[in-house]
Amino acid sequence: MKKIIFAFLLALPMTIFAQKIGHVNTATIVQGMSEYTALQTEIQNLQKQFQDELQRKQTDIQTKADAYEKEKATLSEALRTYRENELQKAYDEYQQFTQTSEQELQKVYQTKMTEIQEKVMTAVQEIGTAEGFTYILDAASVPFIGATATDITDKVVAKLGTK
Repeated sequence: MKKIIFAFLLALPMTIFAQKIGHVNTATIVQGMSEYTALQTEIQNLQKQFQDELQRKQTDIQTKADAYEKEKATLSEALRTYRENELQKAYDEYQQFTQTSEQELQKVYQTKMTEIQEKVMTAVQEIGTAEGFTYILDAASVPFIGATATDITDKVVAKLGTK
């Protein structure tokens, strides 16, 4: 009985060291995905639309400000106050639109990136399960990767069908 326990205790460390560890570079995978390229294009298009609208609003404010400055001396106090309030309202709308557009861009980016990352993680999990990995770490967040760790980046890329 002592020999069996002794043999078990000797074998225990070997099973601990027999763990299969892999690593993957998710940043490289994501950048090669068509979904990521589509997201980049979508973000650029939204930025262009928002930038065009901001430019239109800025031009409108400048036109109103120039007209106000030319007529300021001849306007009554009530009309001058009205125009100043109108300019302030236009400027406030410009500021609000700037914030809203930035928030919208962030929301779209986050939503789509979450979907992309989930797709990559699903592929990593499937490969990890199929090939018996104990751990698969993201290479970007690991300070050292030893020679015995297996790089599965290419396998995930192949599973996702990216380049």
